[in-house]
Amino acid sequence: QVQLVESGGGSVQAGGSLRLSCVASGYTDTDNCVGWFRQAPEKEREGVAFISTGDGGTRFSDFAKGRFTISQDNAKKTVYLQMNSLKPEDTAMYYCAVSHQQPWNRRCAATGTPYFNYWGQGTQVTVAS
Repeated sequence: QVQLVESGGGSVQAGGSLRLSCVASGYTDTDNCVGWFRQAPEKEREGVAFISTGDGGTRFSDFAKGRFTISQDNAKKTVYLQMNSLKPEDTAMYYCAVSHQQPWNRRCAATGTPYFNYWGQGTQVTVAS
Protein backbone atom coordinates (compact mmCIF):
# COMPACT_ATOMS: atom_id res chain seq x y z
CA GLN A 1 0.00 0.00 0.00
CA VAL A 2 1.50 3.29 -1.12
CA GLN A 3 1.71 5.89 1.62
CA LEU A 4 3.08 9.41 1.70
CA VAL A 5 3.61 11.24 4.96
CA GLU A 6 4.40 14.94 5.07
CA SER A 7 5.97 16.83 7.94
CA GLY A 8 7.74 20.10 8.64
CA GLY A 9 4.91 22.57 8.40
CA GLY A 10 4.37 25.29 10.96
CA SER A 11 3.98 28.99 11.55
CA VAL A 12 6.67 31.48 10.56
CA GLN A 13 7.05 35.18 10.04
CA ALA A 14 7.26 36.60 6.56
CA GLY A 15 10.77 36.21 5.23
CA GLY A 16 11.32 33.01 7.17
CA SER A 17 12.04 29.51 5.98
CA LEU A 18 10.63 26.03 6.37
CA ARG A 19 11.67 22.63 5.09
CA LEU A 20 8.93 20.14 4.36
CA SER A 21 9.57 16.42 4.14
CA CYS A 22 7.64 13.71 2.34
CA VAL A 23 8.42 10.11 3.23
CA ALA A 24 7.17 7.43 0.87
CA SER A 25 6.51 3.79 1.61
CA GLY A 26 4.73 0.83 0.10
CA TYR A 27 6.52 0.74 -3.24
CA THR A 28 9.99 -0.06 -4.52
CA ASP A 29 10.03 1.78 -7.84
CA THR A 30 12.59 4.56 -7.48
CA ASP A 31 11.79 6.28 -10.76
CA ASN A 32 8.68 8.39 -10.36
CA CYS A 33 7.55 11.98 -10.50
CA VAL A 34 6.95 13.36 -7.02
CA GLY A 35 5.30 16.71 -6.59
CA TRP A 36 4.49 19.22 -3.91
CA PHE A 37 1.13 20.93 -4.17
CA ARG A 38 -0.66 23.45 -2.00
CA GLN A 39 -4.19 24.52 -1.36
CA ALA A 40 -5.28 27.69 0.37
CA PRO A 41 -8.81 28.13 1.73
CA GLU A 42 -11.36 28.58 -1.06
CA LYS A 43 -8.70 28.15 -3.72
CA GLU A 44 -7.89 25.30 -6.06
CA ARG A 45 -4.99 22.99 -5.38
CA GLU A 46 -1.94 24.10 -7.33
CA GLY A 47 1.42 22.62 -8.12
CA VAL A 48 4.49 24.02 -6.40
CA ALA A 49 7.52 21.93 -7.37
CA PHE A 50 8.27 18.55 -8.92
CA ILE A 51 11.16 16.15 -9.01
CA SER A 52 11.88 13.14 -11.15
CA THR A 53 13.31 10.70 -8.65
CA GLY A 54 15.04 8.75 -11.39
CA ASP A 55 17.26 11.51 -12.76
CA GLY A 56 16.76 14.37 -10.29
CA GLY A 57 15.22 16.70 -12.83
CA THR A 58 13.07 19.43 -11.31
CA ARG A 59 10.28 21.79 -12.29
CA PHE A 60 8.84 24.76 -10.44
CA SER A 61 5.78 26.90 -10.66
CA ASP A 62 6.57 30.53 -11.36
CA PHE A 63 5.83 31.69 -7.83
CA ALA A 64 8.28 29.13 -6.43
CA LYS A 65 11.22 29.88 -8.69
CA GLY A 66 14.11 31.46 -6.85
CA ARG A 67 12.58 30.87 -3.41
CA PHE A 68 11.85 27.15 -3.19
CA THR A 69 14.02 24.14 -3.90
CA ILE A 70 13.08 20.48 -4.15
CA SER A 71 15.47 17.66 -3.42
CA GLN A 72 15.49 13.98 -2.58
CA ASP A 73 17.20 11.34 -0.52
CA ASN A 74 16.54 8.10 -2.35
CA ALA A 75 17.98 5.97 0.42
CA LYS A 76 15.38 7.41 2.78
CA LYS A 77 12.67 7.59 0.09
CA THR A 78 12.20 11.17 1.11
CA VAL A 79 11.55 14.30 -0.94
CA TYR A 80 12.14 17.71 0.58
CA LEU A 81 10.74 21.13 -0.17
CA GLN A 82 12.94 23.94 1.12
CA MET A 83 10.99 27.17 1.23
CA ASN A 84 12.80 30.47 1.75
CA SER A 85 11.66 34.09 1.77
CA LEU A 86 8.18 32.99 2.69
CA LYS A 87 5.27 35.36 2.11
CA PRO A 88 1.81 35.50 3.66
CA GLU A 89 0.37 34.34 0.34
CA ASP A 90 2.31 31.08 0.75
CA THR A 91 -0.05 30.17 3.58
CA ALA A 92 -1.73 26.90 2.63
CA MET A 93 -1.95 23.19 3.25
CA TYR A 94 0.97 21.56 1.47
CA TYR A 95 0.65 18.08 0.02
CA CYS A 96 3.07 15.72 -1.60
CA ALA A 97 1.94 13.33 -4.27
CA VAL A 98 3.44 10.70 -6.55
CA SER A 99 2.69 9.77 -10.12
CA HIS A 100 3.16 6.09 -9.41
CA GLN A 101 3.47 3.34 -12.01
CA GLN A 102 2.96 5.83 -14.79
CA PRO A 103 6.17 5.42 -16.85
CA TRP A 104 5.14 8.13 -19.30
CA ASN A 105 5.30 10.68 -16.47
CA ARG A 106 8.59 9.71 -14.87
CA ARG A 107 10.15 12.98 -16.03
CA CYS A 108 7.21 15.04 -14.75
CA ALA A 109 5.92 15.83 -18.20
CA ALA A 110 2.46 16.36 -16.70
CA THR A 111 2.12 18.20 -13.41
CA GLY A 112 -1.60 18.67 -13.03
CA THR A 113 -3.36 17.10 -10.04
CA PRO A 114 -5.14 14.38 -12.11
CA TYR A 115 -1.78 12.84 -13.02
CA PHE A 116 -0.84 12.07 -9.44
CA ASN A 117 -2.51 9.00 -8.05
CA TYR A 118 -1.28 8.87 -4.46
CA TRP A 119 -1.42 11.75 -1.99
CA GLY A 120 -0.35 12.49 1.54
CA GLN A 121 -2.57 14.03 4.19
CA GLY A 122 -0.86 17.41 4.06
CA THR A 123 1.03 19.69 6.39
CA GLN A 124 -0.09 23.21 7.22
CA VAL A 125 2.14 26.21 6.49
CA THR A 126 1.15 29.58 7.93
CA VAL A 127 3.12 32.73 7.19
CA ALA A 128 2.37 35.78 9.30
CA SER A 129 2.94 39.28 7.99
